[in-house]
Amino acid sequence: MTWTLVIHGGAGKLDSEMVSPEQDAGARAGLARALDVGSKVLADGGSALDAVEAAVRVLEDDPHFNSGARRGVHA
Repeated sequence: MTWTLVIHGGAGKLDSEMVSPEQDAGARAGLARALDVGSKVLADGGSALDAVEAAVRVLEDDPHFNSGARRGVHA
């Protein structure tokens, strides 16, 4: 079986004038971690829902993203 996992860090436009190189590197590292975690779930035979949930949890816990934090919710 072939699968693909696609993630994104949010909506809107960010460019190099809006974030520092350190913030950019941190956000990219967070995205990579989320992709790695979700991919591992799929590679180990987990469901798509479990993979998405695992990837989103990584982003929710990463301070570079406001997922969950805006609503004051953390799983």
